[in-house]
Amino acid sequence: MVIAFVACNKNSDTMVVPVVKTVDTLSGTISSDMTLDASKSYVLNGQVYVKNNASLTIPAGITVSVIKNDLAADKAVLVITKGSKLFINGTLDKPVVFTSSAAAPAPGDWGGIIILGKAPTNIGTGNAEGLAVSADTEYGGTVADDNSGSISYLRLEYPGGINPDAEEEWVVDKVSGFSLESVGSGTTIDNVMVVHSRDDAFQFNGGTVNVTHLVAYNSGDDDFDFDYGYTGKMQYLISYRSELTSNHALRANALESYNDAVPTLNAPLTRPIISNMTIIGPQGTETSKTNLNQGVYIRKGTRFVLQNSIIAEYPEGGLMVCPRTRPVLLNNTGSEFRYNLVNSDSVNRTFSYDKGADPEGFYGVFPDPELRDFALNSVNQNKLIESSADLKLTNMYSANGPDLTPLASSPALTGANFDGGNFSTFFTVVPYLGAIGSTNWAAPSNWAVWK
Repeated sequence: MVIAFVACNKNSDTMVVPVVKTVDTLSGTISSDMTLDASKSYVLNGQVYVKNNASLTIPAGITVSVIKNDLAADKAVLVITKGSKLFINGTLDKPVVFTSSAAAPAPGDWGGIIILGKAPTNIGTGNAEGLAVSADTEYGGTVADDNSGSISYLRLEYPGGINPDAEEEWVVDKVSGFSLESVGSGTTIDNVMVVHSRDDAFQFNGGTVNVTHLVAYNSGDDDFDFDYGYTGKMQYLISYRSELTSNHALRANALESYNDAVPTLNAPLTRPIISNMTIIGPQGTETSKTNLNQGVYIRKGTRFVLQNSIIAEYPEGGLMVCPRTRPVLLNNTGSEFRYNLVNSDSVNRTFSYDKGADPEGFYGVFPDPELRDFALNSVNQNKLIESSADLKLTNMYSANGPDLTPLASSPALTGANFDGGNFSTFFTVVPYLGAIGSTNWAAPSNWAVWK
């Protein structure tokens, strides 16, 4: 396939030499090292596996158009198998983009990028959910510093097509968006944006990979999902919804985490350590019930650390715990929630407890005064923000993309705390709360596209 561009010089009759751009198709198996050609365009068709310890390198500026298939089993995916590597060398001005080839693209046109590594999980080994069980879909091992490559300035558009509607939420989701399964700390990942995923945007199943500068925009289910013993560190995350883009999920959260499906106390316990995250739900209070749920939902035995962050505008709460995770947080036995600014559509539900059916119709969500008092005490120093306007961010809901930079009077400008062992390595110490300080790294650009 070729695309030819022909033009005439308006000041002469000389024909300009045509520029011919070849379009190559990626399909089947890549079993030896391969570097894409920046002078070409590419199409991804079907399930593509990088295997046999091969490396796939994608230079800056390449767009990969993904063929839309209707059946979940036929959805296109790019799978980096155990031992293989993916190198994406995008830049702010010339990102690498994977997007739907459909004339009218829609969430779920394809599956996503799945990276499978050898780092520990609490189930030993597993297979990527939603793909056929084989050696090519296996993840898990004992190599905590496993290296699956490096990724910088990547944008994924319209993935998330493998999970069915209203999927049982007590099981691990099928692969979706950008899925990192047992990816080790030797892997480098920063500046990745997932746009209009039909299901989750980012999935972390086991593994130890540390990440920075991730953006989830208008997902159909959870923006950040942690399972099976993920223990990495994360800084500068944005979870943003200007609208609820689908009725796909039972309960869609900005951040959701659990330990395993049973659940058990199998090690390693799921315990993401997160600083400088900004979570923004749709503007205004819900006038009718949707499937949009919590800013942060911690369940099924998860431990977690969330600090120096902002949560705002979710209809059923900012932080919700369950019978297995509430005691761990309240007794300081592995979980911490500190130095955060927390807002919700419902002030009473800002700190809530999932303990069963609610007679008011909000399934599984009860106000939790004890959790609220704990979160706001002098040790944890979270602040309840009754109106999101009081966060004083520059423009939370611009049609051209949000500007989450704190204004001069914003409570987010100061107050960050990086004391303690959780933050002794990896993190950059900054004074502000949330993902954005004085420089808006997520401003509209060739990489960060808010449309």
